Amino acid sequence: MADMMKKIPVREQDPKVRATNFEEVCYGYNAEEAKAEAERCLNCKNPKCVGGCPVSIDIPGFIAHIKEGDFAAAYETLSLSTSLPAVCGRVCPQESQCEGQCIRGIKGEPVSIGKLERFTADWARENGIRPVKPEKTNGHKVAVIGSGPAGLTCAGELARKGYEVTIFEALHKAGGVLSYGIPQFRLPKDTVVDAEIENVLNLGVKLETDVIAGRSVTVDELFEDGFEAVFIGSGAGLPMFMGIPGENANGVFSANEYLTRVNLMKAYRDDYDTPVIRGKKVVVVGGGNVAMDAARTALRLGAETYIVYRRSEKELPARAEEVEHAKEEGINFRLLTNPVEILQDENGWVAGIRVIRMELGEPDASGRRRPVEVPGSEFEIEADTVIMALGTTPNPMISEATPGLEINRKKCIITEEETGKTSREGVFAGGDAATGSATVILAMGAGKTAAASIDSYIQNKN
Repeated sequence: MADMMKKIPVREQDPKVRATNFEEVCYGYNAEEAKAEAERCLNCKNPKCVGGCPVSIDIPGFIAHIKEGDFAAAYETLSLSTSLPAVCGRVCPQESQCEGQCIRGIKGEPVSIGKLERFTADWARENGIRPVKPEKTNGHKVAVIGSGPAGLTCAGELARKGYEVTIFEALHKAGGVLSYGIPQFRLPKDTVVDAEIENVLNLGVKLETDVIAGRSVTVDELFEDGFEAVFIGSGAGLPMFMGIPGENANGVFSANEYLTRVNLMKAYRDDYDTPVIRGKKVVVVGGGNVAMDAARTALRLGAETYIVYRRSEKELPARAEEVEHAKEEGINFRLLTNPVEILQDENGWVAGIRVIRMELGEPDASGRRRPVEVPGSEFEIEADTVIMALGTTPNPMISEATPGLEINRKKCIITEEETGKTSREGVFAGGDAATGSATVILAMGAGKTAAASIDSYIQNKN
C-alpha cells in the first residue's frame, strides 16, 4: 500500500546526463502513477485548491476522473477552465498556489496537482483529443495583441463563446514567453507549446504574425477595421539593467536576448546558424525563474556557471523545484552578493565581475529583508560572460501609439484588476503588459478575466 501522506515521486533525467542536453528534465507520470497520485486527493467539500488557482480549474473534478481512469473526461474538465494545461502543468508555481492550499498538505505532502494536470494534457495530445470548436460564431470580432499566455487564454475563452478572434503577434512565431523565454528542457516547443497553440487556433482563432502593434497597426485602426474590442497582452520585453560601470562591455547580455537566441532561434542546435556566445565562465545576476533558466542554459552550452543574488536562499524568488534542479546540475550559487562593476580586458570584453557581500537588514515595502552592503567586502569572480536577469518592463510602443491609454511610471498599462478594463473604452489589457514581469499562470488569469469582461461589454453594448 502506497504511503498516502507522500507524493508519488516523479521520474527525472539524471542530473549529470541532463546537464549536457536540452531534452526535458522531468518525465512526468505514467497512467498507473497518475491514478495512484489521484487516489491521494481527499475530494474536499470545500476545495481550497480551486481558490488558489488563478484560472479556477475544477481540480477535484478532473482528479476524480483520473481516479476512475477516464482521462478523456479529465481533459474535458480541464479544458473548461484552461487553454494551456500542458504548459501550466510544467511551469506553474503550484507550491504557492493550488498545492499550497491543498488540505492533504496540512499533515503530509499536498497532492501533485501540477503533475496530474500535465499527465492529463499530455495523454490527450498523444491520443489526438482536442478542444471542440463551437458550431457557429456570434458575428462579433475581437482583436488580441500578443500571443503569449495572456493573449492565447483570452482568445481561447472568447472563441469558445463564439467570437471571431484575431491574434496579432510581433514575432514570426506565436507563444510569446513560452516560445522565446522558457527553455526547451523545461517546456518542449515542438511537442508541448506548438500543440497547445494549435488547440487554440482550432477553436477558430486567426493568427497574424510579424505584426507590430503601435507600428504596423494601431489600436484605432483595429477599431476602424470592425473589431469591437481589443485585448492588449503584449508582455514585458524591455530588459532592466543595473547601471553599474562596465555594463556595456562585450559579453554582457540581458537574459531576454540570451534566452531568445537559444530558444526561439535554436542557437543550441548545430543545424542552426544563430550566433550565441558559449562562455567558459558565465555569471548570471538575479534569483528568479529567468535567472535559473539562463544559468541552466549556459551550463548546457558548456559553461562553468554562477548565480549572483543579493539576498539569501530563503528570499530566492525562483520556484523551489528550479533552484533544486540548478543545484543538482552543478550551478554555483553566490548568495548575499551584489555586483558593483563588470571588469573588461583591453579589447572591451568581459574579464570578470567585482561584487560585494551583503547582509539582510530590516524588511522593505515588499516585506522582504533589505540587503545592505558589508563595507570593504568586495571580491572578484572571473567570467567571460555576464547575463542580467533582473526582470523586464513593458515596451511603451503600444501605449505611446494609443491616445487615452493610461500607463504608470513603470510603463505598465493601468487596468481595473477585477475586469482588465483600461482607461480607454473597448480596450482591455492583462499579463506582463499590465503588471510587469510575473508568472505564466497570472497572465493566463488576466486573459481569462478580460475575456469575461469583453463578453459582457459587447453583449451589453449590443
